[in-house]
Amino acid sequence: MYAEILIEYNNKTIDKTFTYLIPSNLQTKVKVGMQVRIPFNKKIINGFVLKIYDDFTSNYPLKEIDSIVLENFVLSKELLQLGKYLKQVTLCSLISAFNTMLPSSLKIEKNHDYSKYKTYLELTKSPLEVEAYLSQTKYPKQIEILTTLLEGKNVIKSKDNAGSVKTLISKGLVKEVKKQVYRLNYDDKSLEEKPKMSEEQAMAVEMVDVNNYQTYLLYGITGSGKTEVYMNLIEKVSNLKKSSLLLVPEISLTTQMIERIYKRFGSKVAIFHSGLSNGEKYDEYQKIYNGEVSIVVGTRSAIFTPLKNIGLIILDEEHSSTYKQESTPKYNAIDMAKWRGKYNNCPVILGSATPLIEDMRQAVSGNYKLLKLTKRIGTAVLPSISLVDMKEEIKSHHPIISRPLETKIKERLEHHEQIMLLLNRRGYSTTVTCSACGFVYKCPHCDITLTFHKSSNNLRCHYCGYTKIKSEVCPNCRGMSLNFMGLGTERLELEIKKMFPEVRISRMDVDTTSKKGSYATLINDFAVGKYDIMVGTQMISKGLDFPKVTLVGIINADTSLNIPDFRSGEVTFELLSQVAGRAGRKTSNGEVIIQTYNPDNPYINFVKMNDYKGFYKYEMNFRKNTMYPPYCFLINILITGKDLEIVIKESNNIFNYINKNVSKETKVYGPNMANVGKISNLYRYQIIIKYKFDKNLFSVLKYLDEMYASNRKVNLDIDINPLKI
Repeated sequence: MYAEILIEYNNKTIDKTFTYLIPSNLQTKVKVGMQVRIPFNKKIINGFVLKIYDDFTSNYPLKEIDSIVLENFVLSKELLQLGKYLKQVTLCSLISAFNTMLPSSLKIEKNHDYSKYKTYLELTKSPLEVEAYLSQTKYPKQIEILTTLLEGKNVIKSKDNAGSVKTLISKGLVKEVKKQVYRLNYDDKSLEEKPKMSEEQAMAVEMVDVNNYQTYLLYGITGSGKTEVYMNLIEKVSNLKKSSLLLVPEISLTTQMIERIYKRFGSKVAIFHSGLSNGEKYDEYQKIYNGEVSIVVGTRSAIFTPLKNIGLIILDEEHSSTYKQESTPKYNAIDMAKWRGKYNNCPVILGSATPLIEDMRQAVSGNYKLLKLTKRIGTAVLPSISLVDMKEEIKSHHPIISRPLETKIKERLEHHEQIMLLLNRRGYSTTVTCSACGFVYKCPHCDITLTFHKSSNNLRCHYCGYTKIKSEVCPNCRGMSLNFMGLGTERLELEIKKMFPEVRISRMDVDTTSKKGSYATLINDFAVGKYDIMVGTQMISKGLDFPKVTLVGIINADTSLNIPDFRSGEVTFELLSQVAGRAGRKTSNGEVIIQTYNPDNPYINFVKMNDYKGFYKYEMNFRKNTMYPPYCFLINILITGKDLEIVIKESNNIFNYINKNVSKETKVYGPNMANVGKISNLYRYQIIIKYKFDKNLFSVLKYLDEMYASNRKVNLDIDINPLKI
């Protein structure tokens, strides 16, 4: 027997299969979709079995498969086809696609068992014999062990009972049995009854046909109960003996979502995201693969889990940019979800209070079915939103917190209510300069200023990770005139503590959530009232539900407006609307204060008026006039290298080649230096392509991608349908 194997070799020019002989001892074990170890170029490497033949004619002697990596995990027919689709839409290598679909604990060179085992005790004598011994022994620990086993309950060997276990084994009463256990478990005894749905929620659930493929856009205002719609749809699908996949954009959102899902469905649920350890990922993957669960909740990578018999796919907060993978392969989880929806003939639900412009366009045009939730649950209403013109505020003083916001914070604290403050910049200060000589601390490896983190007294690059201890004197002129410009969450937290010394404050950003479990701890502590104010970046903007939050303050609301990207207006509207929606979710007196230097900006005013319809109309007009999606498709080509002259030269060569070989209707722009011109010592140039239909374009891109795969001086990175440029 012979196997056609895709080898794991990091070179796009070798992205193809090779035929190997299956040795006799593996012929009953090797399967299509299995990872195997094979000899290649004097090494033993991994590969995926794509086909198996009974006969094969070769003009040269074939090498044999060395071994199987993991017998328990095989890529299904569905996932193998999905991998090929992933290659097609991202231009990545096929091996890169397959590796993306597997958790890190399965991508190993040698067979490594991540399974966790515990030693259980089992009776080896009849109940009568055991009871006879119990009547004689006087040792409490032995009595406890034997009594528990007689009751049919589990007893695990531990340090506390090791001596008693040894004695009982010597007397032939018990034996040790090694069993695999899962690291994450849930007790079904804690299940809760589902609440009654509103008319809008019930209508939305009713409109979803769970027996056929269709993409639905669930447009529901913040606090309208989208999660309850999801849960009822999951229940509807479960009654049909089918499974469900629920994606959330960030790990922080899995905490509250998992708690709600667990309480409704218990041990039927598995979770999957990057915050899990290798062992936990291995366990959850095994549960899914073995069909022990029917519901998977996770972030972007969960779209590739081997869930069988899928009857429903949901993407919550579908507008989030985190559904798009930034590294190769640059896939969008929404595209993958729609492919799996078609394959399994099941509905795909995209839910958001601020849907992506492109997705709302699909709904308006009828390609997606639109579901609406226009009212908050119960008696809650949308919060009132007011703007503070910071240009007027700084005439009297230089505030971080404006006087109107300070007054409102005092009022809410007096009523023992909670407050959330958004500032989408972490650290203490975004720029450190010397007023005497003009020196600015910059990263030596990136074209970016260093951010000062006061708690660690270091300057940090948020692109490459470079750190430097801050000196008290200017490194250029040795003066003492260092200024801290720009505002980050760390400084905001300290300023709030100065203003309200007795107030309990938590901060949620990348710096405070780096440790395992920190997301959950911060969210749970705030939810139970251990803190009065939460300061955070965009992490706090989506999906979180805190009943006692009645005031939201937005600091430096203009930050995202200054991003040099065609989506800057949309990003601003989405971010501000989402964080504003955290206020007043259980009461009628929610309030939002937006601090801005641009109170007349249309995007900020759409937020103030809770006017998604007006925003959509305005943005669509802007996109039409500037010819951006959804009025065209977009491709971003990034050229990087250590030598600036070579990068410029190759960028021009690529630009000229594309221009010569695409249709006249396709517009090619550039090459220009990227917004951040250098990262990690690599200079960055980009070419942007706008097109509607071009039959030659993808073959041109594929040729360039393969040609530059072996170029050691520059790297070519092609991003199809980017969310950022």
